[in-house]
Amino acid sequence: MFKTLVNAFKVKDLRKKLLITFGLLILYRVGCALVCPGFDLSGAMSGSSEGTSFFSLMNMLSGDALSNGSILALGVSPYITASIVIQLLAVAIPSLQNLSKQGEDGRRKMAFYTRIAALVLALAQAIGIVISFKSYINTDILGLPTWLIATGIVLILTAGAMFTVWLGEKITQLGVGNGMSLLIFVGILSSAGSGIASAISQVGDNIENLWMIIIYLVALVAIFALIVFIDSSERRVTVKYAKQIKGRKMYGGQDTFIPIKMNASGVMPIIFASSLLTLPQLIMSIFWPNSEAFYWYQTYMGTSSWVYIVLLAVLIFAFAFFYAQISFDTNDISRRLQQQGGFIPGIRPGPSTSEYLRKISKRITLFSAVFLAFIALIPSLAFKAIDDSTLASLINAFSTTGLMIMVSVALEFDKGLNAQMLMRNYKGFLD
Repeated sequence: MFKTLVNAFKVKDLRKKLLITFGLLILYRVGCALVCPGFDLSGAMSGSSEGTSFFSLMNMLSGDALSNGSILALGVSPYITASIVIQLLAVAIPSLQNLSKQGEDGRRKMAFYTRIAALVLALAQAIGIVISFKSYINTDILGLPTWLIATGIVLILTAGAMFTVWLGEKITQLGVGNGMSLLIFVGILSSAGSGIASAISQVGDNIENLWMIIIYLVALVAIFALIVFIDSSERRVTVKYAKQIKGRKMYGGQDTFIPIKMNASGVMPIIFASSLLTLPQLIMSIFWPNSEAFYWYQTYMGTSSWVYIVLLAVLIFAFAFFYAQISFDTNDISRRLQQQGGFIPGIRPGPSTSEYLRKISKRITLFSAVFLAFIALIPSLAFKAIDDSTLASLINAFSTTGLMIMVSVALEFDKGLNAQMLMRNYKGFLD
């Protein structure tokens, strides 16, 4: 990847795009460092061992902007959630499904609906954050009523979330790669750097803590390599096309394949499962923070409990199969192959092809679900096995969700750069 970056900087157009991308990313990190007036969250999330809780996940994606009380504390979380909701609604609502297939005009309308949903979610999340951390609203400095300061904080956080969406779209238009993904990547990278610095500062004179950090980082490298290997793996189903004569030309006759990625759903099942389990705790912490139900849920359904671990694994399996059915429509693929004169050797076109592809997809999804469950449970199991504040910051910073997102974004960015460089090489050859 570093070699690709060096080669890309040698091309004038790509160098301009890369500089715009890096500049907008720096602007985003500067915004994450600007503290929201009247809202001091320093120390509000310190010592939390809930590595997969709602606020911890939001804080990780925003690069510790939430724990700093930044104006960009919401980050891209509202937009990501809105995108997932719109995708699910597009499957359930026929009008949205037809709209998504109407080319560029349909994509623009879907993007507009996603922004509206992101605005609504940003407003809801901002209200939830202010209510959850209302004790951290500073009324002494501004001297204004608490409700007025709280309203201003909600508006600032909502505006910051929409500004983040604008930055991501500008990176996509003027820079290289997907802007939203790069903002998440930078946020997770910043959280990881803060986690390493915090762990090293707590080592002191205890050599055992240093060795524990080294062992944990080595284990992270192994997990990182496993994620890269699985993310790059795919099953290729051979497809042959019959020869067709149209006019004086012959078409078809070539062999190709259908690539079925080993982990096509990515990190979505983990995000769905963890969000569903932590949502009741979030709602109770906002509306009933002192109730017995909240303390019961926190004790017996918290991220470090065995019940949470088992339910998380079950939900990951369920969402993995659900997402696989949405993203890989075997009936549509079978119909297209039959219309184009393609067939899988040894399999009859039509329903038999669809059933064959469905069987392969289920087997791959089963392996992917086992892998995702294993990856997702590492932080919870590590917290149960290790009771050490030195490693707590590392486990929070290097969550497996963050690692998977970083791998996906890095590979996507590298492929995008290579594609643009290849396109320019073709252009130079034709000239």
